[in-house]
Amino acid sequence: MATLYLSHTTFLEHDTGEGHPERPDRLRAIEKALQDSAFDDLLRETATQAPIEALERVHTPAYVSAIRRASPEWGYAYLDGDTLMSPASFSAALLAAGAGMRAVDAVIGGEAQNAFCAVRPPGHHAEPHRAMGFCLFNNIAIAAKYARAQHGLERIAVVDFDVHHGNGTQAAFWSEPNLFFASTHQMPLYPGTGAASETGVANNIVNAPLAPGSGGEEFREAYTTRILPALEAFAPDLILISAGFDAHQADPLSNIGLVEDDYIWSTMRLSSIADKCCKGRIVSMLEGGYDLRALAQSVAGHIRALMDAGN
Repeated sequence: MATLYLSHTTFLEHDTGEGHPERPDRLRAIEKALQDSAFDDLLRETATQAPIEALERVHTPAYVSAIRRASPEWGYAYLDGDTLMSPASFSAALLAAGAGMRAVDAVIGGEAQNAFCAVRPPGHHAEPHRAMGFCLFNNIAIAAKYARAQHGLERIAVVDFDVHHGNGTQAAFWSEPNLFFASTHQMPLYPGTGAASETGVANNIVNAPLAPGSGGEEFREAYTTRILPALEAFAPDLILISAGFDAHQADPLSNIGLVEDDYIWSTMRLSSIADKCCKGRIVSMLEGGYDLRALAQSVAGHIRALMDAGN
């Protein structure tokens, strides 16, 4: 079965200003890499917007309304020192959430084995009441809650290999035993959460922080000894991936030394558990990654591994 790829041109119109690391060129670099003939068999679709009620499964109605009101008619609206909106940002954020929902429909419905959503703005730092870390709405948590509401799935897992801890996803999942969140991330680093002692209401949160200077060996050990056993024991009905590629050794925002092969390796291991637990069903959504070459090559490797898993 094929791999679905979802994106939208409006993601390029989410303008974060000159010099901002989370910039439209990130998606342009990914699209260029995916022009290679190795990706001819990708199913490609254009994302559609999530309805407001889908956002409100994760975020408070007051917060969603506040983000809508903050959307500027021109220029920029700063939500914090790093997180801002331009005129197209609200539409882009609805499309980013909608991409995850459509991917869930396709994977659960048997149209695709797995899916990758190339979206902006990213989502895993967005908390139920707060935008932060370049994120407006928590795309991956919205997809998880949608899978439960629309398809009746009970046990949803999110695995996050972004170099920054997914504090927003952890907050959304903390009190729900049937939602599982596992993360490798550099610590100390923004946003300051993600200690191994943070385990959720039912040990449904698994944090495996990595010290600055760690590389592929430490990353793989964290997966082998902590993330993968806990994920398999949880026995999810669906695996979602917060796919940030800023733990790459070339990335300017961190001090972890991963390379493309580490992302391929982790994708293969997650796909193996998906085969055992949930019919191979995976939905992956782009989070961070700010060196354009490293991002493009890492995403390409990640998608190749998803495509191989579907064959």
